[in-house]
Amino acid sequence: MKNKLLLLSLYIAFSFSLSDVYAQSFDAFEKHTLIKDQDTLPYRLLLPENYDPNKKYPLIIFLHGSGERGNDNEKQLTHGAALFLKKENRAKFPAIVVFPQCSQQSSWSNVKITGTGKDRAFEFTADGAPTFPMQLVMELTRALFDKYSVQHKKVYVMGLSMGGMGTFELVNRMPRTFAAAIPICGGASTAIAPNLKDVKWWVFHGGKDDVVLPRYSEEMVAAMKKNKVNVKFTLFPEANHNSWDATFEQPGLLTWLFAQKRK
Repeated sequence: MKNKLLLLSLYIAFSFSLSDVYAQSFDAFEKHTLIKDQDTLPYRLLLPENYDPNKKYPLIIFLHGSGERGNDNEKQLTHGAALFLKKENRAKFPAIVVFPQCSQQSSWSNVKITGTGKDRAFEFTADGAPTFPMQLVMELTRALFDKYSVQHKKVYVMGLSMGGMGTFELVNRMPRTFAAAIPICGGASTAIAPNLKDVKWWVFHGGKDDVVLPRYSEEMVAAMKKNKVNVKFTLFPEANHNSWDATFEQPGLLTWLFAQKRK
């Protein structure tokens, strides 16, 4: 019994220790807030180590999924932030990395969701005004250009699930801004495909995704290819909705991303 209690105590202590390390590791992402009129956009910002304002750095905008919405300015780092905190990645790919946070009741893109489970469907709007969070992300992107030393030819956007949808949306709204985009388990209206030509794309999805069906990425990729958009598509046959895990482990992911440059 004593041995079991000792093991339990050690396990609890180890768990809390890991939690502390996990929390502290995200401290490198500075907390900021963009305020525009009556709207507020929390965001976290990671500067390159030994940031030099006299140098130019690539900029990455990362859009989270629906589960990370809110205003705590923390949850949006749940998926993806660790990738950019890896020592080897910070050394090899110095960049300004930004994770904005969408408000709880809104979305990055204009999409209507109906049904539940396998009957869930997404109806995307190709036009119309952007959502308030998307407006703020666009405003934030422009503000970052003014505040930091951004290499304008190497601006990228990534996102997962709702953020994958937002990735398509943001490029559609700012087609001359980004050099490359990586939407993960997302989707969009195929009608916007002609607007995506000036950007290099790498689309990811899980073959067993029952939250956002793979067809939403497949249909987008087909429409993009039809419109001569430079796109490649990786489908993980055994992955469900959390295909971002496999994406972050994809060999050459960041090498490909940082190799892209606007003409």
